[in-house]
Amino acid sequence: MAIAYKKQIDDDTEFAIWKIEERPDELYNQLQLNQHEKNFVEQLSHGKRYLHWLGTRVLLRKMLQTDEYIDCRVDAHGKPYLVDLPYHISLSHSFEYAAVMISKTRPVGVDIEQIKEKVERIAHKFMRPEEMAFIYDQDKIQQLYVCWCAKEAVYKCFGQKEVSFADNISLEPFKFDKEGKVTAHLIKGETKLDYQVDYLQYEDYMIGYVKG
Repeated sequence: MAIAYKKQIDDDTEFAIWKIEERPDELYNQLQLNQHEKNFVEQLSHGKRYLHWLGTRVLLRKMLQTDEYIDCRVDAHGKPYLVDLPYHISLSHSFEYAAVMISKTRPVGVDIEQIKEKVERIAHKFMRPEEMAFIYDQDKIQQLYVCWCAKEAVYKCFGQKEVSFADNISLEPFKFDKEGKVTAHLIKGETKLDYQVDYLQYEDYMIGYVKG
């Protein structure tokens, strides 16, 4: 297992992706877990979900450059946080990769997805009609994945449940490139937030990441 890609976004914010190539026991042995965490991972099926949980935690440890125990929990909204370390974090995974984003100053969100044709069939679930209007046929699948990853990254950065990708998060028109930016707006009740989401295509994966 090794860092496949790493990017320093600013002085205190970075993200990385890691290719998971180890067996579960090799990842498990790199972690220090408390009894609650041990009980949790024992309940996971020994498949991709188990590997993903272990992989994101190992990558988080590498990024924080520590071999000590890391108390990483999730809040009532499902957002991960560190109990004893001054970092905002976001975790993601897809097939062979784990992704982690950390920042000392602001909430963050990262999402990684393997690019597959099926996204076109479910686009209506997360896209508005006006957003579908700026999707180009030439790069339709990749551009739809940018939209999904951008909205997922914003959702994770915002860190609250009951946010609809179609109803509460909107994207401004953009042209697809292998790496670029998307302007996103989150409107929910009295909350109105603007985000500048970065994205990049890495092999056959799309990554979206944002700092609040």
